Amino acid sequence: MPRAALVTRPLDVAALLREVQRPANGAEVLFVGTVRDAHEGRSVTGIDYSAYDAMASAELERLVEEASVRYATPDVVCEHRLGTLAVGDASVVIAVGHPRRAAAYDASRWVIEALKARVPIWKREHYADGSRAWVHHGR
Repeated sequence: MPRAALVTRPLDVAALLREVQRPANGAEVLFVGTVRDAHEGRSVTGIDYSAYDAMASAELERLVEEASVRYATPDVVCEHRLGTLAVGDASVVIAVGHPRRAAAYDASRWVIEALKARVPIWKREHYADGSRAWVHHGR
């Protein structure tokens, strides 16, 4: 069953992968987006992720359902973390199980691109110089 959630706890990558593992699936694809230490030449120390929860949750659920139909698999799971994250923390995890590897990869890629384009999640980067700035989520 497809599932999506916005969470404030650390993401459990192994648990999400287990959700899409079934004997019928010949492929399980995992995408983990993490906070990187630099953006456009600036040293990053962390990121605040925030969202209008009701709207963002509903849209994330819609796109995971859409991916499930589009790629013919019930095994699509996505969680996105909200709150303050440090460099190296996982901010988003997408797990897809499918009988075929190409479709699993395609579904995973489709979910992250749709999430970036459609889900109202905002990020504010913290920089080594002490400043902070809002950044377009798609970057």
